[in-house]
Amino acid sequence: MFVRTATASTTAVALVGAGALLLPAADRTEASAQRTNPVVVAHRGASGYAPENTLAAVDAADALGIDWVENDVQRTRDGVLVVLHDTDLKRTTNVEQIFPDRAPWAVKDFTAAEVAKLDAGSWFGTQFTGVRVPTLTQFLHRLERNRQKLLLEIKSPGTYPGIERDIVRVLRKEGWLDRSHVRDRLVIQSFGADSVRKVHALRPDITTGFLGTPAVADLPGYAAFTDQINPSYATISADYVAAVQRLKGPHGKRLRVNTWTVNDAAKAAKARAFGVDGIITNYPDVVRDATS
Repeated sequence: MFVRTATASTTAVALVGAGALLLPAADRTEASAQRTNPVVVAHRGASGYAPENTLAAVDAADALGIDWVENDVQRTRDGVLVVLHDTDLKRTTNVEQIFPDRAPWAVKDFTAAEVAKLDAGSWFGTQFTGVRVPTLTQFLHRLERNRQKLLLEIKSPGTYPGIERDIVRVLRKEGWLDRSHVRDRLVIQSFGADSVRKVHALRPDITTGFLGTPAVADLPGYAAFTDQINPSYATISADYVAAVQRLKGPHGKRLRVNTWTVNDAAKAAKARAFGVDGIITNYPDVVRDATS
């Protein structure tokens, strides 16, 4: 069910200490001489093997022994948080067939009940026909069942004013803001610096990440409100990673670097050599095996 590329290994080897490396609670000392394995994060779930941002992709990551799952969160017209990457529904659902007169099929223009009618799996493979777009609540329940951890991306925050508060409310309701979840199992990130600032202001205890590659000169400003700088693999070097890691974030721990989206063994090995703390990937087993 999960085999989609000949290079992908299905060996479910646990990554020792993986959770600790992503979070500030397990800060490495500057004097550490040994390079640790980067945390492997399943991008939109194990999206190389199952339709992205679905419960099937969460379970695919779990089957591979991957603890950390990344997702994207948006908001429907009636205020329900749903897990979906694109700001429209066209690419990963059959919305054009079910609602042909609703162009441009923006997520914000549909109710949660309408989104729940859509097939979010057939585009990826017939074996996933009928898979649905999950709500954030459903996604959290599945992660909890699997004892997995969440790197949550606030998608297009400018489109959804107040979404940060909505996310915090759902996380609180579902028990994800207790000490153990906040310390070990939750990171919230966004490309929007203002959105990351808002999360930090609402809940200073939550670990946050900024998606992007700020200039080295600008990094101290980001360190005031974010714990991680999470850049595209194509934009980093060993010097850049080191520059980020020399700084301490709002929790007094050194900044982390989680790079994306790395899908082959050679790039994974190079990212590890750069000294990154985590690698976000569609093929988490491939990256794990290349960096262990």
